[in-house]
Amino acid sequence: MTDSPPARSPESAAHAGPPPRKVRSDVPFITGLILLASVYVLLIVAMLLADMFYTAPGNLIAALQSREIIYATKLSLLSSSITTVLSLWIAAPIGYLMARFSFPGKRLLDAVLDIPIVLPPLVVGLSLLILFRWPPFTWISDYVVYEIPSVILAQFMVACAFAVRTMRATFLQISPRHEQVAMTLGCSRGQAFWRVVLPQAKQGLLAAGTLAWARALGEFGPILIFSGATRMRTEVLPTTVFLELQAGNLHGALAVSLLMVFAAVGVLMIVRLFARSPLLAGVE
Repeated sequence: MTDSPPARSPESAAHAGPPPRKVRSDVPFITGLILLASVYVLLIVAMLLADMFYTAPGNLIAALQSREIIYATKLSLLSSSITTVLSLWIAAPIGYLMARFSFPGKRLLDAVLDIPIVLPPLVVGLSLLILFRWPPFTWISDYVVYEIPSVILAQFMVACAFAVRTMRATFLQISPRHEQVAMTLGCSRGQAFWRVVLPQAKQGLLAAGTLAWARALGEFGPILIFSGATRMRTEVLPTTVFLELQAGNLHGALAVSLLMVFAAVGVLMIVRLFARSPLLAGVE
């Protein structure tokens, strides 16, 4: 005959606490997240598929062979590449300054750096146009406004702001201990920046450059106001879409749009490829 477990006294039952709560399943919550995400993802995919299957491939190829679109493609690639190089040269030192130092007016400077991001693109172009009516900018206005340099400047004003944000976040993630050790071994701060910090920021530089290039490639508002939309002169891919739509050539506008989509996808694939390479594996 087995002994029955001893009966719990009322005092011990009171000290045992309430019975454990039943853990609810996470399935409804996760399902809701998936459904919400699926709506946006499916909308993007449907939009791209609609562009690709709207017309026959032959019409798109014929449109891309026009002199105007070829010129706009060359100018877009050239101006976006120059803009990217200029943006990185400016964004790296500004991002390092904002990440490493505290000084009076830092918050004001941080707000100023965000102005090109929050301003409507047309306002950026209009502001540049007015700026070149003031000296000393009027002295070079004839060589910039409505010319190819205005395309690069309009792209740079917006793209550089995004590159600065990316580089600041990159430097904030890099421990200052490495450069401090380098300075104790005899390096100046500048040498520590070039030899220690910047090599660790390769992945951030790649991300900032990619973002700046993609942003420059798709810039439309500032270029339309500051550079105009002159055929075979200041025509880039976004303004080509606008001009083709104005002329009623939907096939041409769609061909240029798909070209920009493929360029954006190609840039993203390059970033993913380099991010997984052994060269960048040590800076994650």
